[in-house]
Amino acid sequence: MNIDLRQAIVQRVQGKSLDELKEIIEDSVGGADQTLPGLGVLFEIIWEHTEQADHDTMLNALKNNLPQ
Repeated sequence: MNIDLRQAIVQRVQGKSLDELKEIIEDSVGGADQTLPGLGVLFEIIWEHTEQADHDTMLNALKNNLPQ
């Protein structure tokens, strides 16, 4: 079976409850660099399925919180 990283990450979180998804994200944020691709895949899913207003909110949060 040939599975790519994106598919593996999606399969890891499929069927998880909201609490479990939150725990996965919170455990990954600020964690080891190995978790960054997973967060990227999750962010991609969020980005693709949210409205422009949500994008603007996320972009403002990013811009306002980048280190100077």
